[in-house]
Amino acid sequence: MFHRLFLALWPDDVGRQTMAEHTRSWAWPEQSVRYAPVDWHVTLHFLGNVPAQRLPELATGLNVPFDHFDLLLDRPEQWPHGLAVLGASTLPDQLVDLHQRLARAITVLDLPVEQRPYRPHATLARGARAAVPPQDCAPVVWSVREYTLAQSTGRPGERYVVIGRYARGNHDQRRGYDDT
Repeated sequence: MFHRLFLALWPDDVGRQTMAEHTRSWAWPEQSVRYAPVDWHVTLHFLGNVPAQRLPELATGLNVPFDHFDLLLDRPEQWPHGLAVLGASTLPDQLVDLHQRLARAITVLDLPVEQRPYRPHATLARGARAAVPPQDCAPVVWSVREYTLAQSTGRPGERYVVIGRYARGNHDQRRGYDDT
């Protein structure tokens, strides 16, 4: 059995509320498939299909130290293939450092690391070619105190499941991993 895994940042309650306000400022065509607030995240690294028996090894090997930071999402964009996203115009040094540390950990675990430049963003909708982003929008700030190991389920009702949480500055502890 395989799990489709990725590492990600999820908004806190304040970030999620601000994101919800932001999404209301778009003009959404009827055919848009908007993501539910529970699904909003910023991917750090996509790991792909990984054998289930590697989960304990990954859960430990992907635990890297990092510092708290705020991620400012301030760039509403239309991407190819009908994706509507909210991106970041600048990258905090702490995010760049976390991304690089995780890339090294992924390499040690003998998994492939994406080679394209990192473009942090939260996907708001698919099938949104005709969506109109807001001209002016207040930035959305996510206070990042943890990152997660998550699974993509392929099910619309429960698109993603967090299977591991890694708290900032707490390299020795891992919360939330379920090895059942």
